[in-house]
Amino acid sequence: MLAVIQTGGKQYDVREGDKIEIEKLEGEVGSKVVFDQVLLLDDGKKVQIGKPVLENQEVEGKILEQKKASKIIIIKQKPKKRYFKKQGHAQKLTVVEITKV
Repeated sequence: MLAVIQTGGKQYDVREGDKIEIEKLEGEVGSKVVFDQVLLLDDGKKVQIGKPVLENQEVEGKILEQKKASKIIIIKQKPKKRYFKKQGHAQKLTVVEITKV
């Protein structure tokens, strides 16, 4: 069974047993998470498409880990003006295992 969910402004296609990295969600490791914004549901025989989301459909998951992504470096520079700025950023992520679609 395939589902497309929306969280953190992004869309993810998930199946049972998948492990996905999404933007940080509040919660402890081992706690349950419910995604109620299901955009598409495919069970192999019938495809349901929401307008924009499906009513009374949920995808459940379990938080496995809270972590940070690898650091990216942001550089701003204006040529011939002696302006240079260097900044780093590491996005906080949550690893979720999908338990029920």
